Formats: sequence, structure tokens, C-alpha cells
Amino acid sequence: MHFTSEHRLDDGVLERGFTLDGIPGLLWTPPDASASAPVPLILLGHPPLGLRAMYPRLVSRARHAAADGFATATIELPGSGDRPARPALDRAREDLRRALRAGEPVGDDLVDALVLPLVDAAVPEWRAALDAALSLPEVSGPVGYSGGLISIGIRLVVTDPRIAAAVLFAGSFVPRVIFEEARRVTVPLHVLLQWDDEGNDRRTALDLFDAFASRDKSLHAHMGGHTGVPASAGDAAAGFFGRHLRTA
Repeated sequence: MHFTSEHRLDDGVLERGFTLDGIPGLLWTPPDASASAPVPLILLGHPPLGLRAMYPRLVSRARHAAADGFATATIELPGSGDRPARPALDRAREDLRRALRAGEPVGDDLVDALVLPLVDAAVPEWRAALDAALSLPEVSGPVGYSGGLISIGIRLVVTDPRIAAAVLFAGSFVPRVIFEEARRVTVPLHVLLQWDDEGNDRRTALDLFDAFASRDKSLHAHMGGHTGVPASAGDAAAGFFGRHLRTA
């Protein structure tokens, strides 16, 4: 992890930009984090829109987490931002848009082409970023994962035992193989669902929640569309991490 920038936000949170094997990322730590008082870490997932576009939402989540005593980190997803384009993924996205505009069903093959290459490429990078963040003296486990594409979150939770709890944003474009992996998820889960999400099928999202093997799982459904997540959802997620990362 090579730090490329560093500055204090107005609330004292330390924001550092970094690169890891050419992958850009951001790390935020609370003002009092130190080698003698390391803080737990939350990985901030996000959709593949690029860190620049997502920065306002990411830094807001990071500040909220820092106020609760957590460090946070995120990385640029494959094919996003200034990273090399992934033509096959771009074609799959256009095929999805075409199907949605035409009111056609989105088949399993299209979902696989849209999601699986991104999951396969991104999850090892998230694990490498986790390795690097946990090597810093002011950051420690246990680790949480929050947000982003739900398929990435599922694969990451299943493959990395350091992740002790996860907040997942429900989505319906989930490959069949990820559905099967969901049956192996046993960590505590807090799942957010927008009840009237125009881009996701509610029944599929509910079936996925049902597939999780976690004994400690909760579904928090809110009325409204994809971008209508209420501010109170952030407070509930913070309380969830406070319970599960402080006592893990």
C-alpha cells in the first residue's frame, strides 16, 4: 500500500489516498486511532460508478463510521474510474439496458455475464486491500463489510474469515452460483431493501435473504425507490456494526 495523499477533514478524520498494485483506494481513520489504540475496520463497498463519482457518499459514510470509532477503506472496482476498460462487461451492461428498455426478462446468462467477471476480479483485490490495511498499526480487526454490489459482498464474506459482520444492500441481479454461495454465509447480516426499487425484483431479493445461512440476520425494508434510502438506515447500520465488531 503506497500512500499518495493525506489530509485531515474538518472533523479530524484522516483521509489518505493510496495505490495497491496500481489500484486506487481511500483509507479513513478516526482522529484518535493510533498504534496504541488501533480501531476496527469496515470495508466500504460501492457500485461500479468510479470513486470520483461515489466520493461524496463514501466520505459521508466514512465520517459516520469514524464518529463511531471505525476506520474505513475502499478501492476502485475493475473497469471503473481510470482503470482499464473491460469491453465484455460494458457489452453486458448495454445488453441489460436494452432488455430493460424493451421490457424483456433478464435471463440467467445475461446476469452471469454482467456480474460474475466483476466478482471474480474484484474479490481478490478487496482481500489484498484488507491485507494491506490490517498491516497498519492503527488499524485492527474485527472487520466489517458494508454496501456495494451484493454479489461481491457475498463472495467476500464466504472467502475471507476475517470479515465478522456485513451490511448488504439488496439487489436482484444475482448469479445462480452466488445464490448457492449465500447458503454458506453464516456471519451476522444486516440487509437493506428498498421496497419499491425500480431496478430490482423484490421477490428475488427476498429469496436471496432467505438463502443466507446466518442465524443472526435482519432485513430492513424501506418504502421508496432505489435512491430513497432514509438517513435512519445509516444509524441502524452503525448500531449493527457497534454490536458485532466491538464484541467479535
